Amino acid sequence: MKGFQNRTYAEKLRLRIWGLWGLLLALVALMVVVGVTGGADSRYMTPLASNVSRLVIFGGMGLAVARIVHNKRLLADGIRRREQMDRELEERRQYLHDKSGGVVLDILLVLLLFLNAGAAAYNMPAFYTAFAVLVTAVCLKAGAYWIYSRR
Repeated sequence: MKGFQNRTYAEKLRLRIWGLWGLLLALVALMVVVGVTGGADSRYMTPLASNVSRLVIFGGMGLAVARIVHNKRLLADGIRRREQMDRELEERRQYLHDKSGGVVLDILLVLLLFLNAGAAAYNMPAFYTAFAVLVTAVCLKAGAYWIYSRR
């Protein structure tokens, strides 16, 4: 299997598009599972849990669609693709991303968002615990990014 670093930027964009389609499919599946199993009952959900679950599901869908459209436009336009590649390969941006948690924390944040949306539909103590972990992780990433960007 070809390593991710050995791929051309166009191949990386295609992989991102496939990943975003996977994210969109996972969000739809989460919404269907919650609906079929009778979760998200407004009698048991707090307003915060209801708002967070809606934001995660519908906001995530909107973001995924927007990124798919953006990446497809980059694939079609070579000049914009080259400019975007130069921005992404800038050493300072890579350094800040790596120092603020990198890919591992990004994946953790996505998983915590799914956990929050699922827990909000069924169990309020689990939701508040997952929400506290999510907020803590976001604050740690933002704080580390801010600290390292000042250097």
